[in-house]
Amino acid sequence: MGTRSPVPEVENIVEAPVGDRDAAAIQRSEVDPEAFVAVFERHFDAIHRYLHRRVGRDLADELAAETFTHAFRRRKTFEPSFETALPWLYGIAANLVRRHRRTEVRRLRAYARTGVDESVELDETSVVERLDAENLGAPIAAALASLSADERETVSLVVFAELTYDEVGRVLGIPAGTVASRMSRIRRRLSAHLPQDLQPPKQEMS
Repeated sequence: MGTRSPVPEVENIVEAPVGDRDAAAIQRSEVDPEAFVAVFERHFDAIHRYLHRRVGRDLADELAAETFTHAFRRRKTFEPSFETALPWLYGIAANLVRRHRRTEVRRLRAYARTGVDESVELDETSVVERLDAENLGAPIAAALASLSADERETVSLVVFAELTYDEVGRVLGIPAGTVASRMSRIRRRLSAHLPQDLQPPKQEMS
């Protein structure tokens, strides 16, 4: 009677980290384009949520698809040293948003004026947690609308995409220290637009 190969212990089966899986899929896609579908399926929802928060649902549908089209065409530029492909994808998405910054500003100003944004619900919970404030949706929208495109891009990557300063720096091609300085400046500007009784505590963002 033949012998069977031993079945591996369940606890000994370790799934490859997402970053390794992303890098492998992207590398494999250079000879088998369908391999890139795994990256799309793994990260589409996160990219769409980020775009939805910035430019609204309808435009997010278009830009999310465009993000992955650009990513596929530029897949040879992906650096495997990223822990996952998400920062790289966020960078592509952020560049696409720049073409629609007027739409983003109009949306923020409408939200600030009415307190209701019909196209997208601003993620107040994330903003509140990261800025140590409460119930600041409309005032924060007004403050965000007052920022430059570079500043709004930076704070969006930190707050909405929840990237670290190091990751944001790699996405934008600037040192992490520059991201920290920019965020400190942004925090001061945001504070200047908030009512006195809603000022966030004076402490560094994590």
